[in-house]
Amino acid sequence: MSARSGLVVVDKPAGVTSHDVVARVRRLAGTRKVGHAGTLDPMATGVLVLGVERATRLLGHLMLTEKAYSATVRLGVSTTTDDAEGEVVSTSSAAGLDEERVRSAFASQVGDILQVPTAVSAIKVDGKRAYQRVRDGEQVELKARPVTVHELTVGEIRREADVVDVDIAVRCSSGTYIRAIARDVGEALGVGGHLTMLRRTAVGPYGLDVARTLEELSDEFAVLPLADAARAAFTPYDLSEEQAQDVRYGRKLKVALDGLTGVFAPDGEFLALYEPVGPETAKATAVFVG
Repeated sequence: MSARSGLVVVDKPAGVTSHDVVARVRRLAGTRKVGHAGTLDPMATGVLVLGVERATRLLGHLMLTEKAYSATVRLGVSTTTDDAEGEVVSTSSAAGLDEERVRSAFASQVGDILQVPTAVSAIKVDGKRAYQRVRDGEQVELKARPVTVHELTVGEIRREADVVDVDIAVRCSSGTYIRAIARDVGEALGVGGHLTMLRRTAVGPYGLDVARTLEELSDEFAVLPLADAARAAFTPYDLSEEQAQDVRYGRKLKVALDGLTGVFAPDGEFLALYEPVGPETAKATAVFVG
């Protein structure tokens, strides 16, 4: 029996890679055709969206959606990776930082910003991952990229000896590095900073409320059906039977769409993603039937 097409939303544990999770889900689903909509670092936990069978074709579009995180930033210590997995490169007492300065530094990260990704990222530099170049002893300097931090809320601020730990909640565009926020806030305050905890709480519409641990999935393998997954993530458009037939043949539709849209047959079957190419015309970007 072929594996069911759909999404598997995993609550990733700490200490395993995203590829480890993919391998585990491949075994549970009984298929090699499993992919992810954006990795999480080994130390990070939380929402990891996987696609099974035909749903893998959704993943590239889901990677571009908004994401949400909760995190803890330690001020007073910088590391090679901008998180707790790296080696300490500098320390500076954060004991003298007042709360207003800390909150102001985090507030400066909100909005449309230019962010330099952390050097140990998966970004390719001349065909080679940046983290691999760092591991090979190379000096890596990545260019700043535009990202959007929609919301950053500062929670509890805790002081212990020369460090200050700050809990934050972030809602941001795809491509935003929470580690880079920790680094940049630490630099702005003159004491350095890195992440000690990162938990992704949502990828687009998929949050921790629908995520399952690997243990839960081992007991009962749950797949969010392709149609339900698409209807949650994209603006839905219900077609007539004639329009549905046009989609099955890959034809353009004479409809007015505002953006990337999931189109559905009268019986609820998810057929394709369409995007506008004119005021009354739309074309397919990915077809899931045929």
